Amino acid sequence: MPRQPVLFVSHGAPDLLLQPGATGRLWQALGLALPRPTAILAVSAHWGSRQPRLGSTTRPATLHDFNGFPEALYRCQYPAPGAPELAGRAAALLTAAGIPATTDPERGLDHGAWVPLSLLHPAADIPVCQLALQPAAGPAWHLELGRALAPLREEGVLILASGALTHNFGWLSWSPTATPYGPAEAFADWVGERLARNETAALLDYRRSAPHGAEAHPSEEHLHPLFVALGAGADTPPWRFSPGFSHGGLAMDAYLWGADALESDHLKEFAHVC
Repeated sequence: MPRQPVLFVSHGAPDLLLQPGATGRLWQALGLALPRPTAILAVSAHWGSRQPRLGSTTRPATLHDFNGFPEALYRCQYPAPGAPELAGRAAALLTAAGIPATTDPERGLDHGAWVPLSLLHPAADIPVCQLALQPAAGPAWHLELGRALAPLREEGVLILASGALTHNFGWLSWSPTATPYGPAEAFADWVGERLARNETAALLDYRRSAPHGAEAHPSEEHLHPLFVALGAGADTPPWRFSPGFSHGGLAMDAYLWGADALESDHLKEFAHVC
């Protein structure tokens, strides 16, 4: 069984699924290029709890946890089977690392999970469970979560971390001709450079170290998945894929750890050399 990679995606707005654009093409290309996992652990910015919880239902519901979007989006379903055994295994790994974790037999998949999965694995035939993050905890906590979960990669599990590289609604433009917002570009490139150089300490201190660091994330929950991915990726330099910006201010970068020999003409469009 080949070791699975770790993937971080910036999931953007839920209606990306209706207008996938370059980001959707990237997710589709990644789904085709990466080895098929036996199960998926989804880590989404849209489920938070006081301590880690893992969805253990056998039939996770598709949660439409948003308002004000086109009706077609509310009809979308992602009927993947659940992965209760994976939920128990992940909870055991976290607990063994000194991070108490529990399972939740009712939790479904929020849009941070099912929207990218709908393009990465549209057949919805791979078992999925979701991990809750801790919004009140910081980057270092989530880095340790990822490190504790890293053994899952050897067991055929894809760790999919879904958040946002930048997440300041004040940076957004609703113009159809919006160009990338300068501070969003500067922050995204700073993160890319730190990851390429394996400068984990600087990343953990991004609010003070990065240009526009605190502005890029007025609240931190959408960047926490990146730190889970970094920890699970053993702090090694990842591939960076840059499909562009959504609404000018949302950097849609994706990062991939542990895939050293990707061969896909479709991915060349998005590869970013730091």
